[in-house]
Amino acid sequence: MIYMWLIIVVILGIFEALTTNLVSIWFVLSGIAAMVLTFFTDNLYIQFGTFVILGVILMPISKKIYKKIKKDDVKTNIDRIIGMKGVVTEDIRKNEIGEVKVDGKRWSCYADTDISRNEIVRVLSIDSVKLKVERWEKK
Repeated sequence: MIYMWLIIVVILGIFEALTTNLVSIWFVLSGIAAMVLTFFTDNLYIQFGTFVILGVILMPISKKIYKKIKKDDVKTNIDRIIGMKGVVTEDIRKNEIGEVKVDGKRWSCYADTDISRNEIVRVLSIDSVKLKVERWEKK
C-alpha cells in the first residue's frame, strides 16, 4: 500500500509542477498523510477517506490564507500610466489613431470623441500598444 500512495504522490507532484494553480499540491500533502497511515492501518477505506477529506479541507483553507497575505497588485511599468494625464501631440479623430505624450513618452491613441492637439487627456486603458484616452475634465 505504501508504494501505491508513493506513486500517487509523485504523479500529483509532477502534475503540480506542470501547472501553477496550486490545486494538486493539497492532494500531495493528503497523499503523504495517507502514506503515513499505512504504518498504522491496512484499511484502504480509512487511507482513501483521509486522502480525500484532508485534500478537500486544505484547498479552501489555503485560499483564505492566500487572500490574507496577498498584497494589492503592484502596477508595472505600463499599467502605471492608466489614469495619468497626457497632452495630445497629433489630433485624435473619433475611432481613428492620434498621438499623445504621457509620462514623457509618445503613444498612439484613440478616443470616442474628437480631441484637438495640445488638449489634456486622461488614459483610460491600454489596448496592445495603443492608449484609449478621454478629454480631461477637472472635477
